[in-house]
Amino acid sequence: MAEIVNLGKARKQRAKREASREAAEHRARFGETRAVRELRESREAARKRLLDGARVEKSDG
Repeated sequence: MAEIVNLGKARKQRAKREASREAAEHRARFGETRAVRELRESREAARKRLLDGARVEKSDG
């Protein structure tokens, strides 16, 4: 038999987990130094350039 769950409590727990996850992401993003942030941004830009350069465009014919 299934376990009885209070939907109000389940929603609150899910919202609390989501808020905790989002807070951790914000701490990681906004809590880093300028050097670390610039390094991360430059790596992301290089990755994006690499992917864009390897893109194969389809011809219409």
